[in-house]
Amino acid sequence: MDGSSQNASFSIPEGWNLGEPLLINLSDYEYAGEGANGASYNHKTDPSLMLKLYNASAPFAIIAGELDLAHKVYAAGIPTPRPGEFVTDGQGRFGIRFERIVGKKSFSRAVGDNPELVEEYARKFARMCRALHSTHVPTTDFENIKDVDLRLLDESPFFTPEERERVAAFIKAAPDADTAIHGDLQFSNVITAGGNNYFIDLGDFAYGHPYFDLGMVLLCCCYDDEAFVREVFHMTLATAKEFWYWFVKEYFGEDADPDEWDRTLRPYAGLKVLIIERNAGMYFPQFHALFDELP
Repeated sequence: MDGSSQNASFSIPEGWNLGEPLLINLSDYEYAGEGANGASYNHKTDPSLMLKLYNASAPFAIIAGELDLAHKVYAAGIPTPRPGEFVTDGQGRFGIRFERIVGKKSFSRAVGDNPELVEEYARKFARMCRALHSTHVPTTDFENIKDVDLRLLDESPFFTPEERERVAAFIKAAPDADTAIHGDLQFSNVITAGGNNYFIDLGDFAYGHPYFDLGMVLLCCCYDDEAFVREVFHMTLATAKEFWYWFVKEYFGEDADPDEWDRTLRPYAGLKVLIIERNAGMYFPQFHALFDELP
């Protein structure tokens, strides 16, 4: 049934220009995993295709927005799997087909499996990040990361009025740029396969100063606890901290002091709690403590 179209019943968002959904037969795919808003599937006979199918309850605007964003990110030259068609299973569920990267492994899994390669992967990740943060993007296509964070701060129930005021002032006073921001820049959101490396999970992509991205690198390497790092990133906390050391040396230069950059980027690491608490729906006081040095 792939390749035919159908006039599904849905409301087209203003500005939508990616056409009507392609009708697919879900029996042509095999289940690959579950996420917060839906499930992923791999095509049974075409190894180049994967499918992200949203839950029927997912707002259409979220689906449409993610597909639109994926196409814009790819068009901006960011190394990421190629987004494909907008699809439906004909049963009220909509989704997106993507290029499938066969044999992929995340950088975090690669380091966890081979901790002796931590320097190699940290430097490789740093070079990718430096290239990302040197990419100027059309500011009309993406949100300013400051606007994103201020909106998330306003929507969050986990900040006191005093903390909200201090954090908002910090965001507004932070430096500006028109370069690419991943939005959730961690070593599990880069995959490698066949000598090629790709950024994934770009749903929070924006533009702005690299510090807003580097805060997440710092947070994941140095401020998660041992159990979390082992479970999610497949390595010890000591290995994650070593990753940070080599990352700083490659990103900022061999003379850079990782401890000094830790102090500089600590409040930006704190800002990532806005995404973490949005996704988890719970309060993380240990990350709020990263704001303690704000005036």
